[in-house]
Amino acid sequence: MKKIGFIGLGIMGKPMARNLLKAGYPLVVHDIVSAPVAELVAAGAATGTSCADVAARSDVVITMLPNSPEVREAVLGPGGVIEGASPGTIVVDMSSIAPLASRDIAAQLAAHDVAMLDAPVSGGEPKAIEGTLAIMVGGPEPVFDEVKEILSELGASVTRVGEIGSGNVAKLANQIIVGLNIAALSEAMVLATKAGVDPARVFQAIRGGLAGSTVMEAKMPLILARNFKPGFRIELHVKDLANATDTAESLGVPSPLSAAVLQMMRSLAQAGHAHEDHGGLVQYYEQLAETEVRPL
Repeated sequence: MKKIGFIGLGIMGKPMARNLLKAGYPLVVHDIVSAPVAELVAAGAATGTSCADVAARSDVVITMLPNSPEVREAVLGPGGVIEGASPGTIVVDMSSIAPLASRDIAAQLAAHDVAMLDAPVSGGEPKAIEGTLAIMVGGPEPVFDEVKEILSELGASVTRVGEIGSGNVAKLANQIIVGLNIAALSEAMVLATKAGVDPARVFQAIRGGLAGSTVMEAKMPLILARNFKPGFRIELHVKDLANATDTAESLGVPSPLSAAVLQMMRSLAQAGHAHEDHGGLVQYYEQLAETEVRPL
């Protein structure tokens, strides 16, 4: 059984690491915040003193970090994974970062005979806890085959999309669709509420038709309950949509809807909602319409 290192124990990383422990994998963990490390050590993990130390004690190193700069620092910076990894070590970056950053980091690791996959996820905290994430993987197929069993402990679907960077391209596509779905849901339900129609009944009426979606099923009950506790924070969706629009611009691809939703989310983040769930996007519409989506 492969020894696994896990770097980044936030909202997503901590339950993912816990699921690997439950599956019986030897686990070494590291995070700049001590509390989640202590929780996982109490559950049976070992503590890594640095990213390099984690890599030196692992066959596979998983990173789950906020964005490209943090991944680059953890993997390539002083005391990083690259300093502790041996030839044959596999790095699986499960963060959502820019595809070009994944390719650059992978190239620098390859010079040390260390392989890398980019494997971002979708599903938020609930599916991270359940171990039912959707995992999108980019990288060499033989490397993917080596770690697919490990990733299957974290996700209900594990799909290799293509070469390195492809996983993050798939994640950008995912985040565009999710963000636009939340915006459409918000716009529609604020309209219904302002018109004096119970949004809870509208939800029941349309959820089984073509407008129904996983996004609606996940977010509408939370909106109705005014529960914006973060499963996936607005500030992280801002990051993903910024990466999406930057990538689109570099490729000459139009992305006007993504740009519009990005601006809405940035506006909310600047108004103090950055740490709320992205379902809180409804508040952007509510403020402009001077109404609140609640059961009538």
